[in-house]
Amino acid sequence: MGLVTDPILARRARVARLAATGKQVGYGLLLLAVATFVWGAVAGFSTAVTAVFAAAMALCTVILAPAIVFAYGVRAAEREDRGEQR
Repeated sequence: MGLVTDPILARRARVARLAATGKQVGYGLLLLAVATFVWGAVAGFSTAVTAVFAAAMALCTVILAPAIVFAYGVRAAEREDRGEQR
C-alpha cells in the first residue's frame, strides 16, 4: 500500500479499515449469538447461555450496523470520485 498524501483519501482509507474491522467483529458476534442460541435450544437456556446470547446480539447490533453504513459510504464516495453514476 502506497503513501496517501491527500487528507480526504487518507481519512477515507482509515474509515474503510475501521469499517472492515467492525464488520468482522460484528459478524463474529452474530455467529457467536447464533451458535449460543442453537446450544441453548439443544441443551437448555440457562442463565449463562441467555446472558451470552443477549450480550452478543447487543454488541453485534451496536458494532455491525454502523460498520455496514460506513463501508457503504466509502464505496459510494469512491464511485463518485471515479465519476460513475448509480
